[in-house]
Amino acid sequence: QVQLVESGGGLVQAGGSLRVSCATSGLPFSSYAMGWFRQAPGKKRERVAAIGWSGGTTIYADSVKGRFTISRDNAKNTVYLQMNSLKPEDTAVYYCVAGRAWPRVVAGTPDYWGQGTQVTVSS
Repeated sequence: QVQLVESGGGLVQAGGSLRVSCATSGLPFSSYAMGWFRQAPGKKRERVAAIGWSGGTTIYADSVKGRFTISRDNAKNTVYLQMNSLKPEDTAVYYCVAGRAWPRVVAGTPDYWGQGTQVTVSS
């Protein structure tokens, strides 16, 4: 059974930092592209960042470029999202995703989704 379990969300003041993690099990992690999506109340789900299986390829939403960094540790089957210079508009539920095919992760149709972790940025 595949599991993606996010952790590390919480409440932070604007300008602060937070790192969310996604621990996976039940899949060959090093063969999967991984990503982070987010959804704020009343807004469409948005792709935040994605990373290829080796970690050599990453993409970011324009809204987070220069502030967020996605990384992965294939030995720990875990993907991370380091978020710096947080803004109130970053408030959302953040979801971890996994997909065998990079285009599907990028397109928002991955094989698996986590249950999400809430990130709230106060002004």
